[in-house]
Formats: sequence, C-alpha cells, structure tokens
Amino acid sequence: MNLQLAQAYLNQALTLAAARGKKIAVALVDDHGELVTYARMDDCPFHAGLLAQNKAYTAARDRQSTASLGAWAKATGKDMGYWSDPKFTGIQGGLPILAAGRVIGAIGISGLSETEDGELAELAIT
Repeated sequence: MNLQLAQAYLNQALTLAAARGKKIAVALVDDHGELVTYARMDDCPFHAGLLAQNKAYTAARDRQSTASLGAWAKATGKDMGYWSDPKFTGIQGGLPILAAGRVIGAIGISGLSETEDGELAELAIT
C-alpha cells in the first residue's frame, strides 16, 4: 500500500460518506497494520477515529474482515483478548485490501452503524 493508493481509497470513502450526508473516520494501513493515511470528518465523534484505525489494523494483521473475526470470536466463545493485542477488534468496518491475491493493506471506517461502516468500506475499495 503506497500513499497514493491509500489517499485514493480515503478520498473515495469521504466522498461516499459526504454524498450520503454521513460523518465518518477512515484509516488506511499497510500490510503490517501501520497507518498510512487517516481522516476524521468534522463533527464525527473522536472515538470513531481510534476505532477506524483499529479496524484497519485488525483487518491487515489478521488478513480478514473485522466482521468475520467478530463472528468467529462469537461462535467460539473467544474474546478479543485471545490475540493478546489490545488493538484487535471484531466490530464490522475493517476490510483487507488485496492485490494479485495478497493483502497489501486494509481500510477501517467508523462513525456509523456497524453495517453501514462495513458497507461503506466495501464500496470505498471496489
């Protein structure tokens, strides 16, 4: 994930949210979960910014959507502490980004309902 690609995804997410009259925070990370770019729209809650970053981090590090991770944790009775990483979250809105079949980074969106966060993340990277 380079900066140019990350900023393109970030701008797409912000444009989609603005068109819907929504306020979001969005984070893009590299394949290790390190932050590449981030934005929090005006009037979006502060905590949404941290959660967007954690969603992106989780999706990149675990190589799956945060929704899938959360569903697995619920089905197995595991909590997020299982991974011994306080940044891991199973809250929907984090998606890995693939290129040539491998994870190159991830996006995390927060500020809306879990379902809306997930849908917007999917739209932003397609």
